[in-house]
Amino acid sequence: MNAILLLGSDLGDRNKNLELARTYVDTEVGEIVKVGEIIETEPVGFTSSTMFLNQLIEININLSPIKLLKSIKEIEHKMGRKYTEPLPNEKYVSRIIDIDILQFGGVNYVSKDLVVPHNQIFTRKFVSDLLEMF
Repeated sequence: MNAILLLGSDLGDRNKNLELARTYVDTEVGEIVKVGEIIETEPVGFTSSTMFLNQLIEININLSPIKLLKSIKEIEHKMGRKYTEPLPNEKYVSRIIDIDILQFGGVNYVSKDLVVPHNQIFTRKFVSDLLEMF
């Protein structure tokens, strides 16, 4: 089964962060079968002086949606992602890496920890634009 992941980074060497995330995903989660273009985007849901680099990747996996989520959270942790409280009236914070599961084959999956397809497909224009280009 294939899944589409969205990679994002707005801290440090953003290109290198995306490259390292791709390497970890490819070696620890599933073979990358397609890599999308890297685009620069404004932060959404919080104030930041840095822009994001975002990229889609498609992977071939033999994991359940929850096991995939656990695997990508382990990669985020390994890369140094810190989960901190956002500022008042903000939803997010800057991060070295963010990996979201946008699609998981043709499966709709809902649990307390994961919703697939990801709501960003419908709420963030750059995500739907990236999927169209992909």
